[in-house]
Amino acid sequence: MLDGLIIKSQSGFYTVETEAGRLICQLRGAMKRGRRRGDVAAVGDRVRLLPLQDGSGVLEEILPRQRILSRMAPNPRGAYQQIIIANPDQAVFVFSCAQPAPHLGMLDRFLVIAEKQGLPAVVVANKVDLVGEPAAREMFGHYEPLGYTVVLTSARTGQGLEALRQHLVGKISVFAGPSGVGKSSLLNLLLPDAHLAEEEVSRATSKGRHTTVVRELFRLPDAQAGSYVADTPGLKALALWDILPEELDGYFPELRRYVAGCSFSDCTHTHEPGCAVQEAVERGEVHRIRYESYVRMRTGQEVE
Repeated sequence: MLDGLIIKSQSGFYTVETEAGRLICQLRGAMKRGRRRGDVAAVGDRVRLLPLQDGSGVLEEILPRQRILSRMAPNPRGAYQQIIIANPDQAVFVFSCAQPAPHLGMLDRFLVIAEKQGLPAVVVANKVDLVGEPAAREMFGHYEPLGYTVVLTSARTGQGLEALRQHLVGKISVFAGPSGVGKSSLLNLLLPDAHLAEEEVSRATSKGRHTTVVRELFRLPDAQAGSYVADTPGLKALALWDILPEELDGYFPELRRYVAGCSFSDCTHTHEPGCAVQEAVERGEVHRIRYESYVRMRTGQEVE
């Protein structure tokens, strides 16, 4: 038996990195049977496998996951949990300063999901060359006081690339973000041997076209062991499928300290009198854009 790390998943075949090299594996038949609500194996899983004489292998055991980044996906038997990556050390959420315009409500939803999973998050504001650094900081600067790392980058000029790389060393990092923001362009600079297809933005719609179809971990060149980067399909939405409305305020770091000061223990922070959160917004202690994102999520509105 060998221990390994799944670094690629495609059509039921898993590429596993082990001390003995890379093996193409499939799940043992017993692991495929029975009802399930999520992926049995995923990129980032630590596994035990049985090597076969032909150089392939059989996955015998999926070791317990520490955390996941996932979304709900359609299935003939109903929705199931699709694991984007297992056991990431951090999420890197890439959004553009322009072309397309930044969807901060979508970023806020991604950050809520990261908070739910206990997953540290890095915010990358790409295409800073299109708007200038002062404007980029104006757009994304309010995330830093909340404890999120913000890196301003430009895939075209190379600005911020080394700073971003330093945040990836020694970690398994999953990149996610809407299409067209330059995520694959950044990754091609960080991972020159990966040859990732770059996202295009339609001039007519200013919306990106999805290009990434295979989930895969790539080693960060010239970095210490354990430095991997995962590219993911362009994600328009990561659903808040396992977050109850009444617990949502706990995943906004800036709201947590005010909740106990509300007049009502079941305060939704949307309309009640004596709401400490709304009062903090009025005093400018909570950024209004973040609060508006919270309200849309709390009331079940689509976040764009």
